[in-house]
Amino acid sequence: MVRTPDSNAGEKRAAGEAAAEMVRDGMVLGLGTGSTVAWTIKRIGEMVEEGIEVLGVPTSYQAQDLAISAGIPLTTLDQDPVLDLAIDGADQIARDLTTIKGGGAAHAREKVVACSAQWFVIVADSSKYVDLISHSVPVEVLPFAARLAKSRIEDLGGTPILRQARMKDGPVITDNGNFVIDADFGTIEDPQILATQLSEIPGVVEHGIFDNVDQLIVVIDGVVRTFNRE
Repeated sequence: MVRTPDSNAGEKRAAGEAAAEMVRDGMVLGLGTGSTVAWTIKRIGEMVEEGIEVLGVPTSYQAQDLAISAGIPLTTLDQDPVLDLAIDGADQIARDLTTIKGGGAAHAREKVVACSAQWFVIVADSSKYVDLISHSVPVEVLPFAARLAKSRIEDLGGTPILRQARMKDGPVITDNGNFVIDADFGTIEDPQILATQLSEIPGVVEHGIFDNVDQLIVVIDGVVRTFNRE
C-alpha cells in the first residue's frame, strides 16, 4: 500500500471515531492526548450534543482545551478516581500491545489516567503498529536530576537527548513542570525489564513504556481492526 499524508489522516480519523462508539451513557472517561484521539474527543462531543451524559478527565492542557471546545463536561480523579474507560493514542504499539507514549510530553498524566481506568484503549493508524518496539522512550525527569538520569540511561545502553522546545529557547517543560529526555535504545527486546530499570533511576517521574493496554483499535488497509490483550 502506498502511504500518503491523506491516507494517514483518514486512518487516524477512522480509528478515533471507532473508539468513540465504545462510550455509553453515564460513563466517566479518560481523554488522551494526540492527533488520533482528538477525533475521539470530537466525536464524543457530538454524542454529548445528541444527549448522552458523560464526564471526562483530560490528560493534558491540550486535551482539556479540546474537550471544552467539544462541549464535554469535565471532572477530576479526586472527584472520580475510577474511570470506566480511557482512550489514548500512541507513538508506537507492538503486536503484544506494549506501547510507547510521550511524543506530546504528557505520558506521566496519561499513565495515571490509564491506570485509573477499568478498560484502557489505544487508537492508532497503521504506521504505529509494529512487531517490536523501537521508538525512543520519553522519560519525564525532575530538572534537578536531568544530568544523573542521562548518565544512568547511558549505563543502560541508551542514547539520551534532552527534548528542546520549538517555540522557545531551552528544553520542553511538561504540564508538571519537568524536563523530558528521549532515550533511544534501538529495538527493545524486553520492554518490561527496561521499564523497571528506568523507573529505578532517581528523579525519574515517569517513562513512556505502557504495558497495561487492554485493547487496540487500528486501521489497516482501510479496515478498522480491534485487538485485545491475550
